[in-house]
Amino acid sequence: MGDWGYEKHNGPATWASKFLAAAGSKQSPIDIEPTTAQSNSKLLDVPLQWSYVPNKSLYLLNTGHGWKVNVDGEGSCLQGGPLNHKYQLAQFHCHWGKTDETGSEHTVVGVMHPGEIHLVHWNTELFQSFDEAVSNKKGLAVLGVFLQVGDEHVELRKLTSKMSQISYKGQTVPLIDGFDPSTLIPGDHAYWTYEGSLTTPPCYESVTWIVFKQPLQVSGQQLNQFRKLHSFGEGEVNPGGEFFGHIFENYRPPLPLGDRVLHTTPN
Repeated sequence: MGDWGYEKHNGPATWASKFLAAAGSKQSPIDIEPTTAQSNSKLLDVPLQWSYVPNKSLYLLNTGHGWKVNVDGEGSCLQGGPLNHKYQLAQFHCHWGKTDETGSEHTVVGVMHPGEIHLVHWNTELFQSFDEAVSNKKGLAVLGVFLQVGDEHVELRKLTSKMSQISYKGQTVPLIDGFDPSTLIPGDHAYWTYEGSLTTPPCYESVTWIVFKQPLQVSGQQLNQFRKLHSFGEGEVNPGGEFFGHIFENYRPPLPLGDRVLHTTPN
């Protein structure tokens, strides 16, 4: 699949040369311009709904590009809003930056948040598996949640307290106490939605994006735990480079909206 990352030699500007879809016209993330978003009352006809099973968040993993929680999605469901099918949670992960001034993938009027969590779901009505859904239209639905520095997020402590155990790429730790993904969704459920892509290679244009407007509070200390992760395996030689073998930065910059329409829930 080719080497990819977030440094100059393998970063987002190089992905299209290795992954064909990354050069497409429906790529994500985008810069969200609220004044151009079309208010869509149909989004409230069947409100967006989600249900998750806390004890099916199985384990925390260092992918070498960030942290990820793999989930047994059985019993979970995302539906309504812009979605015409039922979707099941597969995993959730996070993007962040070197400082609290950078980190989110989507921007709002050009402004970044310190981080962005993605809850990745696949369409169980049209496809037999996540692997089948990932490259097909309507295959995936991703909830995007901005992070902002504030109070410690209590449930997220279940992950940040274990970050030292997944310091190196490929390391995993079981989530014996589970994790409730619904705690990652902000209290205000207003959102923007558009058709886009995975923000990491292979960048398939298979995603219905739902980006919540209200950020989620996490502490600065929790964000710092993310930045301590390494991009190489234990016992491997530190590759050095711009980030000195750390995952300091793992976001893709915004791409043009083009002829796509950005919809928003009515105020």
